[in-house]
Amino acid sequence: MIPPLFGVVGWKNSGKTALLVGLVSELTRRRYAVSVIKHAHASFEIDHEGRDSFKMRAAGARQVALSSPRRFALMRELGGAPELSFEEILAYAGPCDLVLVEGFKREVFPKIEIRRDGAASREPLAGTFPQIVAIASDRPADEKEPLPVFRLDAVAGMADFIMAHLGLGQK
Repeated sequence: MIPPLFGVVGWKNSGKTALLVGLVSELTRRRYAVSVIKHAHASFEIDHEGRDSFKMRAAGARQVALSSPRRFALMRELGGAPELSFEEILAYAGPCDLVLVEGFKREVFPKIEIRRDGAASREPLAGTFPQIVAIASDRPADEKEPLPVFRLDAVAGMADFIMAHLGLGQK
């Protein structure tokens, strides 16, 4: 069974990760098991030179799994293969009550859009992506905005909104 999904989208430097960290903290405080999927737009590295797993990938391993009593990680080199689909990535979310997603603005699940001064653009995304159901902003609310608007620091209120929107009860 696919767990409920809720996303955070916005332009580069809008504070998506900071908001997501706040939401994860708030929802886990409420005893929800939360998984996170984050889209990276550029090449990223979670492994570092000198580590055994890095050496194995550098030697040509297509996939390296790391396991310990506390955590599990899987790194896969895609080579020339296309990026995994969202559905393929979602299969790795594991058992949880909900999945919070950073990015993937074109995927079909509800999202909060961050609008913030200092972001790469001030252009709203909500008109282009109908799955946006609320706004988080550091700007005063525009009275013409049809969606609910939260202050960026109103994390508990956004968590309440997400739970209500997804039909999740209290734990």
